[in-house]
Amino acid sequence: MSRPAFLLSAWPWRSAAYLLTGAVTGVAALVGIVMVAAVCGALSIVLVGLPLLVLVALSGIPVAGVERCRLRLIDRNPVSGRHLVPAAPGLWPWLTTRLRERATWRELGYALLFAGLLWPVDVLAITVALLMPLSMVFTPLLMATVGDGHEAKVLKQWTVTTWPTAFGVAVLGLLLMGLGAYVVGVAAGARAELARLLIASREGELGAKVVELARSRVRLVEAFEAERRRIERDLHDGAQQRLVALTMALGLARLDAPPGQLADQLAKAHEEAGKTLAELRELIHGIHPKVLTDYGLEAAVSDAADRCVIPVDVDLELPGRPTQAVESAGYFVVCEALANVAKHSGADRAQVSGGHRDGRLFLEVRDDGRGGADPTAGSGLTGLADRVSVLDGRLALTSPPGGPTLLRVEFPCELTRAADRSA
Repeated sequence: MSRPAFLLSAWPWRSAAYLLTGAVTGVAALVGIVMVAAVCGALSIVLVGLPLLVLVALSGIPVAGVERCRLRLIDRNPVSGRHLVPAAPGLWPWLTTRLRERATWRELGYALLFAGLLWPVDVLAITVALLMPLSMVFTPLLMATVGDGHEAKVLKQWTVTTWPTAFGVAVLGLLLMGLGAYVVGVAAGARAELARLLIASREGELGAKVVELARSRVRLVEAFEAERRRIERDLHDGAQQRLVALTMALGLARLDAPPGQLADQLAKAHEEAGKTLAELRELIHGIHPKVLTDYGLEAAVSDAADRCVIPVDVDLELPGRPTQAVESAGYFVVCEALANVAKHSGADRAQVSGGHRDGRLFLEVRDDGRGGADPTAGSGLTGLADRVSVLDGRLALTSPPGGPTLLRVEFPCELTRAADRSA
């Protein structure tokens, strides 16, 4: 409403439509509630008002449903109205579920407020803000038709007898209609906010936000892993192949060059190219190892244990493969933990164990070092915890002074067979 083009936009019309449909819906709700009360009052006295309680309580559900549809006229954000799902099929479980949840009683309160008070307010706002100024705009027409060009009644209160006065009243009516558009917008906005407060499912909105956050977090993880694999593939198929070709060319040139300064320079360049190729291969292996993609977590952890500078025992058995995101996160947690063991623990031996139980993948890295590991000391454990939490996992570290140190990580996941995953 603060924009200059508000009067020329569709929002004044949408606000007026919201209030007009509110008046119609309110009258219908009032008639429906009165009819329900009358019918229930005519029932057997043995039931002592129980049908009245049930039917009146449930009468708020359709009213709230219609109101959620009407809110789309002026509210861009959808209003959730999720009711609880009954535990069993049938009418009685549905009734008991509806009567026990708070949303049903909030909707009943809104229906009673709507039928008794809100729709007359809608009618009053439309009448004062739009219909009265509109009748002033038609004053010249009324004077020409009803008053035979001699007089016309303005709002049935004042008599206009001259044409300049009639046109002046019409211009004033146009100005009041412009002001009334803002009044209608304010009234419709206030009504919509009240309706959202009473009939919006707070639990449903919060649950929807949590679900969307979880889904977006999973999408980010999957996009990150896809980007890692793309970088690994580009390096493997592009830069690494060029370096291999360069190393071979330098080696052939070194063999063909006569002894002297040129041969020495070629030998030095050949050695540097070999070192660069080795570093690139190590980098590619660290980004996303091929053994993890092809053979799974067990083989990748065994490969990481073989490359560790201290002896590492591996006891990891999985009946299937987790999702790619969980598999990658678990592998890099193990790699980072083994790197920390080699650099900081002073251990003589380490052990990696794990498995899958009760819908959770767990991995443990244990060493016989001096302990006292501090996550805030730059060991990368904080980053690992963040990466695990993205997948709803948990990371626990036990490292008393003097050792031993135990790092345990858990991921909620289900395992699939390799054939199903590749399919």
